[in-house]
Amino acid sequence: MKNTIRGAAALLCTLGASSAMAQSNVTVYGLLDTGIERVTNVNAAGDSVTRMPSLTGSFPSRIGFRGTEDLGGGLSAIFTLEAGLAVDTGSMGQGNRLFGRQATVGLKGDFGTVTLGRQINMTYISGLKSDVMGPNLFAIGSIDPYLPNARSDNAIGYYGTFNNFVIGATYSTGRDGSSAGGPAATGCPGEVAGNAKACRQVTGLFGYETAAYGLNMSYDILYGNTGAAAGLTSSNNSDKRVTANGYVKVGEAKLGGGVIDRTTRAATGLTESDLYYFGVSYPVTPFTTLDAQWARKDVKRSGDDATMLVARATYYFSKRTAVYGGVGRMKNSGLSAVALDAGGSVGAGKSQNGVMAGIRHTF
Repeated sequence: MKNTIRGAAALLCTLGASSAMAQSNVTVYGLLDTGIERVTNVNAAGDSVTRMPSLTGSFPSRIGFRGTEDLGGGLSAIFTLEAGLAVDTGSMGQGNRLFGRQATVGLKGDFGTVTLGRQINMTYISGLKSDVMGPNLFAIGSIDPYLPNARSDNAIGYYGTFNNFVIGATYSTGRDGSSAGGPAATGCPGEVAGNAKACRQVTGLFGYETAAYGLNMSYDILYGNTGAAAGLTSSNNSDKRVTANGYVKVGEAKLGGGVIDRTTRAATGLTESDLYYFGVSYPVTPFTTLDAQWARKDVKRSGDDATMLVARATYYFSKRTAVYGGVGRMKNSGLSAVALDAGGSVGAGKSQNGVMAGIRHTF
């Protein structure tokens, strides 16, 4: 009996030591960002409007949970659950998903990071360092709304950095399970028996990045299926983007730009376009940063082009809290109807001017 008790005690001590070795932590984080905008020519009559936008101010609002567990030998288990928020109404984003920005679990080690679930893909990552405006209300996401919403459902992803070389890829068996509408929800859940192409998506990234400069290229092709949005109503329909992006530090200033070549083979026909962008970010003082960006969408074999020019000033009260103001102009040619503000509207062929101001807090 004594030997049995001693054996049980030894086993409990061993299990306790093993549990102590497996260190884990969970972080709750978030960002709240909203403001007021006024834009002109929101309809064919040329009316203006003042409003609080739902989609974003300078960054999209969110709340998230991030966790890691040390498994030993340089290997960690990781997870991220991140929900998008619309501060103006308190509603959820990304097609009314609970964790629409990210919902992943995976492993991280010297080999890189492998994740499974709904995740940002390589098109999203490719522009993080070269797009100085980021997912601002007035930015290139207004011209191509997919860019700040480049996420994939049902995906396995890999990302690694090796001596400044970066490489990544995602593969999705069903790129978008929500049919709520908009660029974040296009109704293509995939995983259809007998049709391996239905709603599949593949993205890839390769680049070289340092603190002073960097270059990368990305590839992204997504397929459609019955009921999917944007005319991709068959698995033979596809939307492909190939990007080249770069940035360089010149003194305190950062210059960034790139090109996004897009080919859409929809039920309505073939559309090809190039989106060029170039921007500058400069810290005027330790508390104030100025950003400016030019972009142009060139639709091939068409005069329906758009040119954007925007600027933003940000004042930091602290590392967590900032106020900002921005101005912008979108010039539409032909029948183009690209709004200056992400998710907004504009009369076809009309140019649009806008101003905005807001506040951002992170926690």
